Amino acid sequence: MLQNNHDALSTVIFYLSSTNLLMQIVQQIIFIAVAAFAIWLFAKNISIIRRNILLGKDEDLNDNKQLRWRNLLLLAFGQKKMFRNPLVAVMHFIVYAGFIIINIEVLEIVLDGMIGTHRLFLPYIGGLYTFLINAFEILALGVLIACSIFLVRRNIIKLKRFISKDLDGWPRSDANYILITEIILMTLFLIMNSADRALQFKGAAHYHETGNFLISGIIAPMMNGLSVSALVIIERSCWWLHILGIFAFLNYLPYSKHLHILLAFPNAYYARLEPMGKMDNMENVQNEVKYMMQPELAPTGETAPMKFGAKDVFDLSWKSLLDSYSCTECGRCSAACPANQTGKLLSPRKIMMDTRDRLEAVGKNIRANGEFKDDGKNLFSHITVEELRACTTCNACVQECPVSISPLQIILELRRSLIMEDSNAPQEWNVMFGNIENNFAPWKFSPDDRDKWADELN
Repeated sequence: MLQNNHDALSTVIFYLSSTNLLMQIVQQIIFIAVAAFAIWLFAKNISIIRRNILLGKDEDLNDNKQLRWRNLLLLAFGQKKMFRNPLVAVMHFIVYAGFIIINIEVLEIVLDGMIGTHRLFLPYIGGLYTFLINAFEILALGVLIACSIFLVRRNIIKLKRFISKDLDGWPRSDANYILITEIILMTLFLIMNSADRALQFKGAAHYHETGNFLISGIIAPMMNGLSVSALVIIERSCWWLHILGIFAFLNYLPYSKHLHILLAFPNAYYARLEPMGKMDNMENVQNEVKYMMQPELAPTGETAPMKFGAKDVFDLSWKSLLDSYSCTECGRCSAACPANQTGKLLSPRKIMMDTRDRLEAVGKNIRANGEFKDDGKNLFSHITVEELRACTTCNACVQECPVSISPLQIILELRRSLIMEDSNAPQEWNVMFGNIENNFAPWKFSPDDRDKWADELN
């Protein structure tokens, strides 16, 4: 009789162990499948964005590597330009650093999910592990507070640059979605650690002693009234929701302005190093002058027709297209723009958003047709002549951009196309152009008469 009971108990234990092992394997398989799909989808979307950027014209920006690395560290990671407003800069840096540093912990979560462990790194780094988790928790709390303040600034205080009509519709919602998502992810991270710590207090299997956590250690005692099974459900639910949220966030980035989280680094590295305000000479115009002065250098036979400026994204530099994807839509450029602030239609932020929208449309056209099929549209379908003419080329937008974007470069190329391709300029400009061509100065005076004013001084 006792032998039969012992055999039955052994069978039950074996069955439960086998069931737990099977469930563990199923969870690992599900996790690996989800992770693989998320990474594949993200890589696919990034490859599409890269293809779109490379639709632009070549531009060599590989000189002075030392200065470029310095820009990357100061402007992209250090967010140097943001510190003109120290309080906002600190909050933004906390959110940015939190996003980058806390996600180091995601490496452990991913490995745990793949091989079925729990807090894989704990046995190997001991006390350092507790220190790192505490640092992550402090950052997580900082991110929670900063994102809440940013939501208030956007939706309650309503700073002027956040209520501009440039952001009507999706762009305004996009910013709120991201801030809310970051709050949710950080909350899940802290609750997960709190439940984990509470399970450690109860001596639950697989929940090894980690030492006290600064933030979740305060919350954990509030969970002591819950059963072990309830705590496991909370901890596992937060674990799954946290990592699935990160995978979802990763694949949301290519559709969001928050792609600048990734692209700020290459954009800062490849920033143009020439002094602001320096305009590139057009090679075609230079060649025309050269051939006029030295006809023997002119090419023989038929040559491709010259093209001046830009009508569509294909005519812009790849760097300008990278700029459009890197735009944070923060509006600092438009807030500093004298044309915008005096009621003109121009908004440098809108120029970047319109360029990105057109580039996305071109990319979809190529994916649908295998190559670009003329759709009867171009950049001028998004950006009006009035906007372009309002620009004073003062470079305030370039100076203010925290990630080294140049709306002015796009504006200049579009204006060159308007004037040199379409002869589309106000009458006042045409008079000035004629005077420069004929009199070598903007004024309607013969060069021979230009110094006659000095005769009156004698």
